Amino acid sequence: MVSLETPVCDFDLPAIDFSLPGTDGKIWTLEDCRGENGLLVMFICNHCPYVKAILDRLVRDTNELKQIGINTVAIMSNDVADYEEDSFENMTIIAQDNGFSFPYLYDETQKTAQAYGAVCTPDFFGYNKDLQLQYRGRLDASRKESAASDARRDLFEAMKIVTETGKGPQQQIPSMGCSIKWRSA
Repeated sequence: MVSLETPVCDFDLPAIDFSLPGTDGKIWTLEDCRGENGLLVMFICNHCPYVKAILDRLVRDTNELKQIGINTVAIMSNDVADYEEDSFENMTIIAQDNGFSFPYLYDETQKTAQAYGAVCTPDFFGYNKDLQLQYRGRLDASRKESAASDARRDLFEAMKIVTETGKGPQQQIPSMGCSIKWRSA
């Protein structure tokens, strides 16, 4: 397992379109996913201890973001040949067992992750209502274990600011997680 940090936010970079299958049986595009006030695109997977440590908080925060007009989409881009736990079948189980209220999509070709420049799981891309990047940071202080229950909710607070101002905070702490499991060429 290689642990990586996300790069600094490239403010105003436009969101990239995609067409990917979801665990709900539907094909989802960027336009299908966007919310009235923005969109959170996150790259996650099933096996990563960093993702497992935040799943309950992730579900809580995405539900609360939806209430302020920010929708969420999760994309899994790992090579499932080497990481069977990340299979589409297991994605469906994870989504159901954790009550995902957002689409969980399979990026089999890994082209979407490459286009976004995703580097790890979790990797968060927070967009304003014009689908311009405003946040590329962490969910909270959690690492391979959950942070204290009173930890600052970095992603939620940043996206709340985005709904109010259209801009993300200048100071952002990178997300940390397992490297995306790229297919060998």
